[in-house]
Amino acid sequence: MPKQRYKITIAYDGTKYAGWQVQPKDVTVQSILEKALTKMTGTRVKIHGSGRTDQGVHARGQVAHFDSETAVPVSKIPIVVNGLIPSGIKVLSARRVAPDFHARRDAKAKEYRYFISRKIIEDPFERLYTANVKRKIDVKAMRRAARAFVGRHNFQAFTAHKRNSTIVSHVRTIYHVRVSESDGIICIAVKGQGFLYKMVRSMVGCLIRVGVGDVSPDCLPEILKSCKRTAKVPTAQACGLFLWKVWY
Repeated sequence: MPKQRYKITIAYDGTKYAGWQVQPKDVTVQSILEKALTKMTGTRVKIHGSGRTDQGVHARGQVAHFDSETAVPVSKIPIVVNGLIPSGIKVLSARRVAPDFHARRDAKAKEYRYFISRKIIEDPFERLYTANVKRKIDVKAMRRAARAFVGRHNFQAFTAHKRNSTIVSHVRTIYHVRVSESDGIICIAVKGQGFLYKMVRSMVGCLIRVGVGDVSPDCLPEILKSCKRTAKVPTAQACGLFLWKVWY
C-alpha cells in the first residue's frame, strides 16, 4: 500500500516534558507520540510539528503530520494513540491529507496565548499554567505598548537567538496582540505569520515590565528599532505560554 499522510491536532501539558522536539536524553512530546504511532502502525513513524515548544510550554492546538504505509481508520487514531500515551497528552483529531501537506511549511498563521495571574495568593491549581505577578499591573499600559508589535518588524530585540545564528531574517509579521483580563487572570493573545525562538515570551516579558511600571509603553518602537536585546526584554516564564491554534 502507498504511504498515506495524516494530520493530527494535539493538546498537551508541557510541565513534565523537555519541549516538543525529540532530544537525545530527555522525554519530549514528539518522542512519546512517535513511539505510540510506531506501535499502532507496526512501522517506524516520524512526525513533523507545526513548530517547537520549549520545556514547560503547553499546547491547545499543536498540529503535526506523519506518513504511514499501514491503513489506519482516521476515527481510530485518537482513540488508539491516546490509550498508549500519558494522560497529559491528547490527540484531539486526525484526518487524511494530501501527500504534499506539511504541518510547518503550510501553516499560514499561529496564535499563542500567555496567561498571567495577578492574584496576591496564587491559586495552587493555576500555578502550572499561569505566571504569577504579585506587583500591581497596569493593563491599559500593556495594551498601549502592545500596539507597537502589530505589523511587519524586525524582532531581533525580542528573540533569544544569538547574533551569529543561522536565522536568515528576524523580520516577522504580527496580526494582533490582544490583552484582556477576567477574574484576576490576564491573557495576552499573539497571532502572527511566524515566530522566532522565545519571541512570544520575550514580548510578554517586556509587556509585564510595562505593566508594573518599569518600562514606559512608549519605549516599544525604540526597542524594536534598536534590534538589541536589553534588560527591558526579559523572557517570561514558560508555564504561562500555550500554542493555541494554527491556521492553514
